Amino acid sequence: MNQRAASIDALRGYAIITMVLSATVVYGILPGWMYHAQVPPPSHVFNPELPGLTWVDMVFPAFLFAMGAALPFSVGRKLRDGANAWYLAAMALWRGIKLAFFAITIQHFYPYMLSADMGSGRQFMALLCFVMLFAMYMRLPTKLSRPIRISIRTVSTAIVIDVMLCQNYADGSEFSPAVSNIIILILANVVVFSTWLYIASTKIKSLTPCVLAILGVMFVAADSDANSWQHSVLSYSPVAWLYNPKYIKYLFITMAGCWAGCILDDKKSNLGTASQNDRLSAPIILSICLTIFVCNLTFLYLRLTALNMICTIVLLLVAWSVLRREGAYTELWRKWFAAGALLLLLGLSSEAFEGGIKKDPVTFTYLFTTAGLSMMLLIAFSVICDYYHCTKSTSFLTLSGRNPMVAYVAVDLLIYPILTLTGVTQYFGIFYQSVLGGVMQGVILTSLAVLVTVICTRLKWVWRT
Repeated sequence: MNQRAASIDALRGYAIITMVLSATVVYGILPGWMYHAQVPPPSHVFNPELPGLTWVDMVFPAFLFAMGAALPFSVGRKLRDGANAWYLAAMALWRGIKLAFFAITIQHFYPYMLSADMGSGRQFMALLCFVMLFAMYMRLPTKLSRPIRISIRTVSTAIVIDVMLCQNYADGSEFSPAVSNIIILILANVVVFSTWLYIASTKIKSLTPCVLAILGVMFVAADSDANSWQHSVLSYSPVAWLYNPKYIKYLFITMAGCWAGCILDDKKSNLGTASQNDRLSAPIILSICLTIFVCNLTFLYLRLTALNMICTIVLLLVAWSVLRREGAYTELWRKWFAAGALLLLLGLSSEAFEGGIKKDPVTFTYLFTTAGLSMMLLIAFSVICDYYHCTKSTSFLTLSGRNPMVAYVAVDLLIYPILTLTGVTQYFGIFYQSVLGGVMQGVILTSLAVLVTVICTRLKWVWRT
Protein backbone atom coordinates (compact mmCIF):
# COMPACT_ATOMS: atom_id res chain seq x y z
CA MET A 1 0.00 0.00 0.00
CA ASN A 2 2.93 2.33 0.59
CA GLN A 3 4.32 1.65 -2.90
CA ARG A 4 1.25 1.56 -5.13
CA ALA A 5 -2.49 1.38 -4.62
CA ALA A 6 -3.22 -1.93 -6.35
CA SER A 7 -6.95 -1.17 -6.39
CA ILE A 8 -6.39 1.95 -8.51
CA ASP A 9 -4.09 0.07 -10.89
CA ALA A 10 -6.68 -2.72 -11.15
CA LEU A 11 -9.49 -0.25 -11.86
CA ARG A 12 -7.40 1.43 -14.55
CA GLY A 13 -6.51 -1.98 -15.96
CA TYR A 14 -10.17 -3.03 -16.00
CA ALA A 15 -11.06 0.18 -17.84
CA ILE A 16 -8.39 -0.16 -20.52
CA ILE A 17 -8.99 -3.89 -21.06
CA THR A 18 -12.74 -3.48 -21.43
CA MET A 19 -12.09 -0.50 -23.69
CA VAL A 20 -10.07 -2.75 -26.00
CA LEU A 21 -12.66 -5.52 -25.75
CA SER A 22 -15.52 -3.19 -26.68
CA ALA A 23 -13.61 -2.11 -29.80
CA THR A 24 -12.70 -5.62 -30.98
CA VAL A 25 -15.96 -7.58 -30.71
CA VAL A 26 -17.80 -8.15 -33.99
CA TYR A 27 -20.31 -5.45 -34.85
CA GLY A 28 -23.89 -6.08 -35.89
CA ILE A 29 -24.60 -9.57 -34.51
CA LEU A 30 -24.31 -9.19 -30.73
CA PRO A 31 -27.06 -8.06 -28.31
CA GLY A 32 -27.49 -4.32 -27.90
CA TRP A 33 -25.98 -4.26 -24.41
CA MET A 34 -22.64 -5.36 -25.91
CA TYR A 35 -22.24 -1.96 -27.57
CA HIS A 36 -22.68 1.70 -26.67
CA ALA A 37 -26.33 2.31 -25.82
CA GLN A 38 -26.57 5.06 -28.44
CA VAL A 39 -25.25 2.96 -31.35
CA PRO A 40 -27.49 -0.13 -31.21
CA PRO A 41 -27.20 -3.08 -33.61
CA PRO A 42 -27.53 -4.04 -36.35
CA SER A 43 -26.96 -0.71 -38.14
CA HIS A 44 -24.96 0.94 -35.31
CA VAL A 45 -26.17 4.37 -36.40
CA PHE A 46 -25.57 6.95 -33.68
CA ASN A 47 -28.82 8.15 -32.10
CA PRO A 48 -28.27 11.15 -29.77
CA GLU A 49 -31.85 10.89 -28.50
CA LEU A 50 -31.46 7.32 -27.21
CA PRO A 51 -30.79 7.13 -23.44
CA GLY A 52 -29.28 4.15 -21.64
CA LEU A 53 -26.13 2.75 -20.10
CA THR A 54 -24.14 -0.38 -20.92
CA TRP A 55 -20.83 -1.77 -19.68
CA VAL A 56 -19.27 -0.25 -22.82
CA ASP A 57 -20.45 3.21 -21.74
CA MET A 58 -18.69 2.66 -18.40
CA VAL A 59 -15.16 1.99 -19.64
CA PHE A 60 -14.15 5.59 -20.39
CA PRO A 61 -15.49 7.14 -17.15
CA ALA A 62 -13.86 4.33 -15.15
CA PHE A 63 -10.53 5.24 -16.74
CA LEU A 64 -11.07 8.96 -16.05
CA PHE A 65 -11.96 8.14 -12.44
CA ALA A 66 -8.80 6.06 -11.99
CA MET A 67 -6.74 8.86 -13.53
CA GLY A 68 -8.14 11.30 -10.99
CA ALA A 69 -7.63 8.85 -8.11
CA ALA A 70 -3.93 8.68 -8.93
CA LEU A 71 -3.37 12.44 -8.61
CA PRO A 72 -2.85 12.48 -4.81
CA PHE A 73 -0.16 9.80 -5.22
CA SER A 74 1.65 11.27 -8.23
CA VAL A 75 1.27 15.05 -8.08
CA GLY A 76 0.46 15.06 -4.36
CA ARG A 77 3.63 13.17 -3.48
CA LYS A 78 5.72 15.66 -5.45
CA LEU A 79 4.07 18.55 -3.66
CA ARG A 80 4.81 16.95 -0.29
CA ASP A 81 8.42 16.49 -1.37
CA GLY A 82 8.70 20.23 -1.93
CA ALA A 83 8.17 20.53 -5.69
CA ASN A 84 7.12 23.95 -6.94
CA ALA A 85 3.40 24.12 -7.70
CA TRP A 86 3.93 26.31 -10.78
CA TYR A 87 6.47 23.83 -12.13
CA LEU A 88 4.00 20.95 -11.67
CA ALA A 89 1.30 22.99 -13.38
CA ALA A 90 3.61 23.56 -16.35
CA MET A 91 4.46 19.86 -16.45
CA ALA A 92 0.73 19.07 -16.52
CA LEU A 93 0.35 21.28 -19.57
CA TRP A 94 3.33 19.57 -21.21
CA ARG A 95 1.79 16.19 -20.40
CA GLY A 96 -1.45 17.27 -22.07
CA ILE A 97 0.45 18.38 -25.18
CA LYS A 98 2.26 15.03 -25.37
CA LEU A 99 -1.02 13.16 -24.98
CA ALA A 100 -2.56 15.27 -27.75
CA PHE A 101 0.38 14.47 -30.02
CA PHE A 102 -0.11 10.79 -29.16
CA ALA A 103 -3.78 11.11 -30.13
CA ILE A 104 -2.90 12.67 -33.48
CA THR A 105 -0.10 10.20 -34.21
CA ILE A 106 -1.96 6.95 -33.59
CA GLN A 107 -5.00 8.12 -35.56
CA HIS A 108 -2.85 8.85 -38.62
CA PHE A 109 -1.10 5.47 -38.44
CA TYR A 110 -4.09 3.19 -38.01
CA PRO A 111 -4.11 0.95 -41.13
CA TYR A 112 -7.76 1.70 -41.95
CA MET A 113 -6.90 5.42 -42.09
CA LEU A 114 -4.28 4.90 -44.82
CA SER A 115 -4.90 4.64 -48.55
CA ALA A 116 -5.75 1.17 -49.86
CA ASP A 117 -3.22 1.82 -52.66
CA MET A 118 -0.47 1.28 -50.10
CA GLY A 119 -1.41 -2.41 -49.82
CA SER A 120 0.60 -4.19 -47.15
CA GLY A 121 2.49 -0.93 -46.62
CA ARG A 122 -0.35 0.17 -44.33
CA GLN A 123 0.51 -2.63 -41.92
CA PHE A 124 4.22 -1.80 -41.98
CA MET A 125 3.43 1.86 -41.29
CA ALA A 126 1.44 0.82 -38.22
CA LEU A 127 4.31 -1.37 -36.99
CA LEU A 128 6.76 1.48 -37.57
CA CYS A 129 4.57 3.77 -35.46
CA PHE A 130 4.42 1.20 -32.64
CA VAL A 131 8.22 0.97 -32.54
CA MET A 132 8.70 4.75 -32.71
CA LEU A 133 6.28 5.26 -29.83
CA PHE A 134 8.64 3.32 -27.57
CA ALA A 135 11.42 5.75 -28.37
CA MET A 136 9.10 8.71 -27.87
CA TYR A 137 7.26 7.75 -24.70
CA MET A 138 9.21 5.05 -22.89
CA ARG A 139 11.45 6.00 -19.98
CA LEU A 140 14.85 5.43 -21.55
CA PRO A 141 17.67 3.79 -19.53
CA THR A 142 19.39 6.21 -17.17
CA LYS A 143 22.77 4.79 -18.20
CA LEU A 144 22.30 6.74 -21.42
CA SER A 145 23.40 10.34 -21.08
CA ARG A 146 20.76 13.05 -21.17
CA PRO A 147 21.86 14.38 -24.61
CA ILE A 148 21.55 10.87 -26.07
CA ARG A 149 18.07 10.39 -24.59
CA ILE A 150 16.97 13.76 -25.97
CA SER A 151 18.43 12.87 -29.38
CA ILE A 152 16.55 9.54 -29.48
CA ARG A 153 13.25 11.23 -28.68
CA THR A 154 13.88 14.05 -31.14
CA VAL A 155 14.85 11.77 -34.03
CA SER A 156 11.92 9.37 -33.46
CA THR A 157 9.48 12.28 -33.24
CA ALA A 158 10.89 13.79 -36.43
CA ILE A 159 10.51 10.47 -38.25
CA VAL A 160 6.89 10.14 -37.16
CA ILE A 161 6.04 13.69 -38.18
CA ASP A 162 7.77 13.30 -41.56
CA VAL A 163 5.91 10.05 -42.30
CA MET A 164 2.55 11.55 -41.29
CA LEU A 165 3.11 14.53 -43.60
CA CYS A 166 4.00 12.29 -46.55
CA GLN A 167 1.42 9.52 -46.21
CA ASN A 168 -1.63 8.98 -48.41
CA TYR A 169 -4.88 8.67 -46.52
CA ALA A 170 -7.98 6.61 -47.32
CA ASP A 171 -10.26 9.58 -48.04
CA GLY A 172 -7.68 11.31 -50.21
CA SER A 173 -7.00 14.00 -47.63
CA GLU A 174 -3.66 15.24 -46.35
CA PHE A 175 -2.33 15.30 -42.83
CA SER A 176 -4.40 17.37 -40.43
CA PRO A 177 -3.96 17.86 -36.67
CA ALA A 178 -7.75 17.95 -36.45
CA VAL A 179 -7.72 14.21 -37.22
CA SER A 180 -7.02 12.62 -33.85
CA ASN A 181 -8.20 9.92 -31.48
CA ILE A 182 -11.07 11.53 -29.60
CA ILE A 183 -10.65 9.41 -26.46
CA ILE A 184 -7.00 10.37 -26.01
CA LEU A 185 -7.70 13.99 -26.93
CA ILE A 186 -10.33 14.24 -24.19
CA LEU A 187 -7.82 12.72 -21.76
CA ALA A 188 -5.24 15.29 -22.85
CA ASN A 189 -7.62 18.13 -22.03
CA VAL A 190 -8.95 16.68 -18.80
CA VAL A 191 -5.56 15.71 -17.35
CA VAL A 192 -4.37 19.32 -17.58
CA PHE A 193 -7.38 20.91 -15.90
CA SER A 194 -7.79 18.20 -13.28
CA THR A 195 -4.12 18.50 -12.29
CA TRP A 196 -4.36 22.28 -12.11
CA LEU A 197 -7.51 22.07 -10.01
CA TYR A 198 -5.95 19.49 -7.69
CA ILE A 199 -2.82 21.62 -7.18
CA ALA A 200 -4.94 24.69 -6.42
CA SER A 201 -7.19 22.71 -4.08
CA THR A 202 -4.21 21.75 -1.92
CA LYS A 203 -3.93 25.46 -1.11
CA ILE A 204 -7.68 26.20 -0.93
CA LYS A 205 -9.48 23.14 0.47
CA SER A 206 -13.00 24.02 -0.68
CA LEU A 207 -11.97 25.13 -4.18
CA THR A 208 -12.87 21.95 -6.08
CA PRO A 209 -16.61 21.77 -5.17
CA CYS A 210 -16.93 25.52 -5.75
CA VAL A 211 -15.35 25.33 -9.21
CA LEU A 212 -17.42 22.31 -10.19
CA ALA A 213 -20.62 24.00 -9.01
CA ILE A 214 -19.85 27.10 -11.08
CA LEU A 215 -18.97 24.99 -14.12
CA GLY A 216 -22.16 22.97 -13.76
CA VAL A 217 -24.34 26.10 -13.65
CA MET A 218 -22.46 27.56 -16.62
CA PHE A 219 -23.01 24.44 -18.72
CA VAL A 220 -26.73 24.44 -17.90
CA ALA A 221 -26.98 28.13 -18.78
CA ALA A 222 -25.02 27.63 -22.00
CA ASP A 223 -27.35 24.83 -23.12
CA SER A 224 -30.40 26.94 -22.25
CA ASP A 225 -29.44 30.03 -24.26
CA ALA A 226 -27.21 29.92 -27.32
CA ASN A 227 -26.85 33.71 -27.15
CA SER A 228 -25.59 33.81 -23.56
CA TRP A 229 -22.06 34.70 -22.54
CA GLN A 230 -21.81 31.28 -20.92
CA HIS A 231 -22.40 29.65 -24.30
CA SER A 232 -19.79 31.92 -25.88
CA VAL A 233 -17.18 31.09 -23.24
CA LEU A 234 -17.84 27.35 -23.36
CA SER A 235 -17.80 27.30 -27.16
CA TYR A 236 -14.65 29.35 -27.75
CA SER A 237 -11.34 27.68 -28.50
CA PRO A 238 -8.26 29.41 -29.92
CA VAL A 239 -6.95 26.02 -31.08
CA ALA A 240 -9.99 23.89 -31.88
CA TRP A 241 -8.02 20.75 -32.78
CA LEU A 242 -6.22 20.82 -29.42
CA TYR A 243 -8.65 22.24 -26.87
CA ASN A 244 -12.42 21.90 -26.62
CA PRO A 245 -14.19 23.57 -23.66
CA LYS A 246 -16.88 20.86 -23.71
CA TYR A 247 -14.29 18.34 -22.50
CA ILE A 248 -14.05 20.23 -19.20
CA LYS A 249 -17.35 18.61 -18.24
CA TYR A 250 -15.48 15.36 -17.57
CA LEU A 251 -13.84 17.08 -14.59
CA PHE A 252 -16.86 15.92 -12.60
CA ILE A 253 -15.58 12.35 -13.01
CA THR A 254 -11.84 12.94 -12.58
CA MET A 255 -12.29 15.08 -9.48
CA ALA A 256 -14.61 12.44 -7.99
CA GLY A 257 -11.72 10.04 -8.55
CA CYS A 258 -9.38 12.56 -6.94
CA TRP A 259 -11.71 12.62 -3.94
CA ALA A 260 -11.34 8.84 -3.65
CA GLY A 261 -7.56 9.12 -4.01
CA CYS A 262 -7.36 11.71 -1.25
CA ILE A 263 -9.35 9.46 1.08
CA LEU A 264 -7.01 6.55 0.36
CA ASP A 265 -3.92 8.72 0.74
CA ASP A 266 -5.18 9.87 4.13
CA LYS A 267 -6.04 6.35 5.36
CA LYS A 268 -3.34 4.15 3.80
CA SER A 269 -0.97 4.44 6.78
CA ASN A 270 -3.64 2.84 9.00
CA LEU A 271 -4.18 -0.18 6.77
CA GLY A 272 -2.23 -2.75 8.68
CA THR A 273 -3.54 -5.95 10.21
CA ALA A 274 -7.18 -6.63 9.41
CA SER A 275 -9.61 -6.70 12.29
CA GLN A 276 -12.50 -9.10 12.85
CA ASN A 277 -14.89 -6.43 11.62
CA ASP A 278 -12.90 -6.08 8.40
CA ARG A 279 -13.13 -9.83 7.85
CA LEU A 280 -16.91 -9.68 8.30
CA SER A 281 -17.38 -6.61 6.11
CA ALA A 282 -15.16 -7.58 3.18
CA PRO A 283 -17.24 -10.32 1.46
CA ILE A 284 -20.53 -8.50 2.05
CA ILE A 285 -19.40 -5.12 0.74
CA LEU A 286 -17.73 -6.80 -2.25
CA SER A 287 -20.99 -8.55 -3.16
CA ILE A 288 -23.12 -5.44 -2.67
CA CYS A 289 -20.85 -3.13 -4.71
CA LEU A 290 -20.78 -5.56 -7.62
CA THR A 291 -24.56 -6.01 -7.38
CA ILE A 292 -25.10 -2.24 -7.44
CA PHE A 293 -22.89 -2.03 -10.52
CA VAL A 294 -24.70 -4.82 -12.39
CA CYS A 295 -28.18 -3.64 -11.38
CA ASN A 296 -27.58 -0.11 -12.61
CA LEU A 297 -26.20 -1.29 -15.93
CA THR A 298 -29.13 -3.66 -16.40
CA PHE A 299 -32.00 -1.43 -15.33
CA LEU A 300 -30.70 1.77 -16.94
CA TYR A 301 -30.22 -0.06 -20.22
CA LEU A 302 -33.76 -1.51 -19.99
CA ARG A 303 -35.02 1.95 -18.90
CA LEU A 304 -36.48 0.60 -15.65
CA THR A 305 -35.37 3.75 -13.86
CA ALA A 306 -37.84 3.65 -10.95
CA LEU A 307 -37.03 0.02 -10.18
CA ASN A 308 -33.33 0.82 -10.42
CA MET A 309 -33.69 3.66 -7.93
CA ILE A 310 -35.53 1.44 -5.44
CA CYS A 311 -33.03 -1.41 -5.72
CA THR A 312 -30.08 0.95 -5.44
CA ILE A 313 -31.42 2.63 -2.31
CA VAL A 314 -32.10 -0.73 -0.65
CA LEU A 315 -28.59 -1.99 -1.48
CA LEU A 316 -27.03 1.26 -0.25
CA LEU A 317 -28.86 1.02 3.07
CA VAL A 318 -27.85 -2.61 3.57
CA ALA A 319 -24.22 -1.82 2.77
CA TRP A 320 -24.21 1.18 5.10
CA SER A 321 -25.45 -0.94 7.98
CA VAL A 322 -22.54 -3.32 7.37
CA LEU A 323 -19.95 -0.57 7.10
CA ARG A 324 -20.88 1.03 10.42
CA ARG A 325 -18.52 -1.38 12.18
CA GLU A 326 -15.05 -0.29 13.29
CA GLY A 327 -11.95 -1.40 11.39
CA ALA A 328 -9.16 0.15 9.33
CA TYR A 329 -10.31 -1.21 5.98
CA THR A 330 -13.96 -0.86 6.90
CA GLU A 331 -13.43 2.82 7.66
CA LEU A 332 -11.77 3.34 4.26
CA TRP A 333 -14.60 1.51 2.47
CA ARG A 334 -17.18 3.46 4.48
CA LYS A 335 -15.76 6.80 3.38
CA TRP A 336 -15.52 5.65 -0.23
CA PHE A 337 -19.02 4.20 -0.07
CA ALA A 338 -20.50 7.41 1.33
CA ALA A 339 -18.92 9.39 -1.51
CA GLY A 340 -20.01 6.86 -4.11
CA ALA A 341 -23.55 6.71 -2.74
CA LEU A 342 -23.83 10.50 -2.90
CA LEU A 343 -22.60 10.60 -6.51
CA LEU A 344 -24.85 7.72 -7.54
CA LEU A 345 -27.95 9.21 -5.94
CA LEU A 346 -27.21 12.59 -7.55
CA GLY A 347 -27.00 10.87 -10.92
CA LEU A 348 -30.10 8.72 -10.53
CA SER A 349 -32.16 11.57 -9.05
CA SER A 350 -31.44 13.70 -12.12
CA GLU A 351 -31.91 10.83 -14.61
CA ALA A 352 -34.84 12.49 -16.38
CA PHE A 353 -32.85 15.70 -16.85
CA GLU A 354 -31.49 16.28 -20.38
CA GLY A 355 -33.51 13.37 -21.74
CA GLY A 356 -32.01 10.59 -19.63
CA ILE A 357 -28.54 9.18 -19.19
CA LYS A 358 -26.46 9.63 -22.36
CA LYS A 359 -22.80 9.34 -23.15
CA ASP A 360 -22.94 11.70 -26.13
CA PRO A 361 -23.71 14.51 -25.76
CA VAL A 362 -22.66 13.84 -22.20
CA THR A 363 -25.36 14.51 -19.60
CA PHE A 364 -24.94 15.35 -15.92
CA THR A 365 -26.70 12.16 -14.88
CA TYR A 366 -24.10 10.24 -16.90
CA LEU A 367 -21.24 12.05 -15.16
CA PHE A 368 -22.55 11.53 -11.62
CA THR A 369 -23.86 8.00 -12.14
CA THR A 370 -20.71 6.68 -13.79
CA ALA A 371 -18.56 8.37 -11.13
CA GLY A 372 -20.61 6.68 -8.41
CA LEU A 373 -20.41 3.30 -10.14
CA SER A 374 -16.66 3.75 -10.61
CA MET A 375 -16.39 4.29 -6.85
CA MET A 376 -18.22 1.00 -6.30
CA LEU A 377 -15.78 -0.74 -8.62
CA LEU A 378 -12.86 0.81 -6.73
CA ILE A 379 -14.21 -0.56 -3.45
CA ALA A 380 -14.61 -4.00 -5.03
CA PHE A 381 -11.02 -3.94 -6.33
CA SER A 382 -9.81 -2.71 -2.93
CA VAL A 383 -11.39 -5.74 -1.28
CA ILE A 384 -9.92 -8.11 -3.88
CA CYS A 385 -6.47 -6.57 -4.37
CA ASP A 386 -5.64 -4.61 -1.22
CA TYR A 387 -7.48 -6.65 1.42
CA TYR A 388 -7.48 -10.23 0.12
CA HIS A 389 -4.15 -9.65 -1.72
CA CYS A 390 -5.19 -11.62 -4.82
CA THR A 391 -2.11 -10.36 -6.61
CA LYS A 392 -1.50 -13.27 -9.00
CA SER A 393 -5.07 -13.57 -10.25
CA THR A 394 -5.35 -9.81 -10.79
CA SER A 395 -1.85 -9.17 -12.11
CA PHE A 396 -3.14 -8.91 -15.69
CA LEU A 397 -5.30 -6.00 -14.50
CA THR A 398 -2.70 -4.19 -12.41
CA LEU A 399 0.10 -4.61 -14.97
CA SER A 400 -2.16 -3.41 -17.77
CA GLY A 401 -3.23 -0.50 -15.58
CA ARG A 402 0.38 0.58 -15.20
CA ASN A 403 0.93 0.65 -18.96
CA PRO A 404 -2.41 1.73 -20.48
CA MET A 405 -1.01 3.53 -23.53
CA VAL A 406 0.54 0.31 -24.83
CA ALA A 407 -2.66 -1.63 -24.17
CA TYR A 408 -4.75 0.97 -25.98
CA VAL A 409 -2.90 0.72 -29.32
CA ALA A 410 -1.54 -2.85 -29.20
CA VAL A 411 -4.33 -4.32 -31.34
CA ASP A 412 -4.40 -1.68 -34.09
CA LEU A 413 -0.68 -0.95 -34.34
CA LEU A 414 0.85 -4.36 -33.58
CA ILE A 415 -1.44 -7.39 -33.35
CA TYR A 416 -3.79 -6.77 -36.26
CA PRO A 417 -1.01 -5.70 -38.65
CA ILE A 418 0.97 -8.87 -37.82
CA LEU A 419 -2.11 -11.07 -38.23
CA THR A 420 -2.87 -9.36 -41.55
CA LEU A 421 0.67 -9.73 -42.91
CA THR A 422 0.72 -13.41 -41.95
CA GLY A 423 -2.66 -14.02 -43.56
CA VAL A 424 -4.46 -14.97 -40.36
CA THR A 425 -7.16 -12.29 -40.68
CA GLN A 426 -8.53 -13.90 -43.84
CA TYR A 427 -10.04 -16.56 -41.58
CA PHE A 428 -11.75 -14.03 -39.29
CA GLY A 429 -14.98 -14.53 -41.19
CA ILE A 430 -15.78 -17.45 -38.89
CA PHE A 431 -16.30 -14.96 -36.06
CA TYR A 432 -19.18 -13.34 -37.94
CA GLN A 433 -21.30 -16.50 -37.98
CA SER A 434 -22.65 -16.43 -34.41
CA VAL A 435 -22.90 -14.42 -31.21
CA LEU A 436 -20.32 -16.66 -29.56
CA GLY A 437 -17.92 -16.13 -32.45
CA GLY A 438 -18.43 -12.37 -32.31
CA VAL A 439 -17.49 -12.35 -28.64
CA MET A 440 -14.57 -14.72 -29.16
CA GLN A 441 -12.95 -12.37 -31.65
CA GLY A 442 -12.92 -9.64 -29.03
CA VAL A 443 -11.68 -11.98 -26.32
CA ILE A 444 -8.81 -13.32 -28.47
CA LEU A 445 -7.61 -9.91 -29.68
CA THR A 446 -7.97 -8.39 -26.21
CA SER A 447 -6.06 -11.29 -24.64
CA LEU A 448 -3.21 -10.78 -27.10
CA ALA A 449 -3.18 -7.05 -26.28
CA VAL A 450 -3.05 -7.85 -22.56
CA LEU A 451 -0.22 -10.33 -23.14
CA VAL A 452 1.82 -7.72 -25.02
CA THR A 453 1.12 -5.11 -22.33
CA VAL A 454 2.02 -7.41 -19.44
CA ILE A 455 5.31 -8.40 -21.10
CA CYS A 456 6.19 -4.75 -21.76
CA THR A 457 5.34 -3.78 -18.18
CA ARG A 458 7.42 -6.60 -16.69
CA LEU A 459 10.33 -5.52 -18.91
CA LYS A 460 9.75 -1.95 -17.64
CA TRP A 461 8.92 -0.81 -21.18
CA VAL A 462 6.28 1.57 -19.90
CA TRP A 463 5.04 4.54 -21.94
CA ARG A 464 4.74 7.74 -19.94
CA THR A 465 3.70 11.29 -20.68
